[in-house]
Amino acid sequence: MRKVVIACTLALSLAACAQQSGGGGGFGLNKQTGGAVLGGVGGAVAGAQFGKGTGNIAMTAVGTLLGAFIGSEVGQSLDRADQTYANQAGQQAFENARTGEAIAWNNPDSGHAGTITPTRTYEQAPGQYCREYQQTVTVGGKKQDSFGTACRQPDGSWRVMN
Repeated sequence: MRKVVIACTLALSLAACAQQSGGGGGFGLNKQTGGAVLGGVGGAVAGAQFGKGTGNIAMTAVGTLLGAFIGSEVGQSLDRADQTYANQAGQQAFENARTGEAIAWNNPDSGHAGTITPTRTYEQAPGQYCREYQQTVTVGGKKQDSFGTACRQPDGSWRVMN
């Protein structure tokens, strides 16, 4: 029991040190932090199976740290999945959508969703086209709007400028 308390305390301490990047689940944890906590607890349980006495406590601590690191990486990749869906929708909106036409995206795994709507198209320099846009993102039932500009690059891709 003492090992589990130590492991949980260490995992929560690591989570408190993690940078909050928003968009999380309950308890105010984002996916990366939540992954670190769950990974830390799982690693502690696995580490507790090895060694005796102080060696057992050391293995529990090592398992906690390793599990927290792996869990954090998994949680961070889930945030990247949301970004991938949004970036694909952005490329489609900037390239093909008419002004005022919203292109939607959603991540069925996280439940996060959004739209990207071009609002104005202009030529910044000869042959360099830019599009102003409005983006709406819904995370955890909370909707946020933002605005920006994307410009076509020489390779044909679109780059968000601001």
